[in-house]
Amino acid sequence: MITDKSFAKLTGVEKAAILLLCLGEETTTRVFEELPDDDVRILSRCMMNISHVPANLAKDVIEAFKKDSSEYTGLFVQGREFVRKAISSAGDPERASSLIEQVENTTDERPLETISLMQPRMVASLLQAEHPQTVALILSTQKPEHASRIISFLPEEMRADIMYRIANIDKVSHEVIAQIEEALQREIGVVTGNEQQTVGGVDKAVEILARLEGGLDKDILDAIDETDSELAEEIKRRMFTFEDLAELDNRALQTILREVNNDQLTMALKSCSDSVKEKIFSNISERAAAMIEEDLEAMGPVRLSEVEAMQQAIVEIALKLEEEGQIVIAGRGGGDVLV
Repeated sequence: MITDKSFAKLTGVEKAAILLLCLGEETTTRVFEELPDDDVRILSRCMMNISHVPANLAKDVIEAFKKDSSEYTGLFVQGREFVRKAISSAGDPERASSLIEQVENTTDERPLETISLMQPRMVASLLQAEHPQTVALILSTQKPEHASRIISFLPEEMRADIMYRIANIDKVSHEVIAQIEEALQREIGVVTGNEQQTVGGVDKAVEILARLEGGLDKDILDAIDETDSELAEEIKRRMFTFEDLAELDNRALQTILREVNNDQLTMALKSCSDSVKEKIFSNISERAAAMIEEDLEAMGPVRLSEVEAMQQAIVEIALKLEEEGQIVIAGRGGGDVLV
């Protein structure tokens, strides 16, 4: 939080953001008209995170820019609305609309945002000499589609190690991210605003792996399994969910359903979507479907945890059948197709 910082610890962008907030919307509008779009986005994101500028901090900033601070005793602002008005008044309506959408949709989402604008092959070339933990942290801040493409250009021997580290990342302090940004300052100029950023984790690893092509997901998971079998199993479980049954071909689904009795199936269908129910009912006998529908209507309240446990048990059956080669789950690995 900027309000917790002394003047000496403010970045240049934070000082500029505070100065503009103190100077008001009209002045900010004129400044935005003269700045490149990238600078407007960076300043706007910083300003939107500010709800209060302490009087002493405002005074220090204004004095640093050789402005008279005698009238400033502190400033409360609505950063989001302030930025919207300032950008909207900057002239070109199309540009204003585009900037507002980009600012509001990306605030605090990607600490190392500049990497998202670089070609995946270029990013991989930049990162391959870095420590795997550094690479994992950087990729954790990116959209899964972009991160998966970067992974595919990294040396094969690095991929599993990096994915393993991504899956084990939880929260990272602002200081750690700042150190990485400083190390990559010449190539990556980014601003972050949170004291802690939530990055990485199993969900992020699953999203990235699901978008890898050419069977790379399986190779990486096999390598992770050798290091941490529990983590590998957790990733596998999350890569295929009960709702994904609706996407299976009929033969694969029927193979799975043969391993599940009606009571188990009824419990699992208690909270699922209509699309899954329709898919399953179309792959069992009419009599069985009618019985399950009757049981569902008669079934009283059930603990969600019990339903989810049954759904997971059926997912485990599907994963086991896939591992045995009895079914193919298309789409795991991004570009997989059936021939």
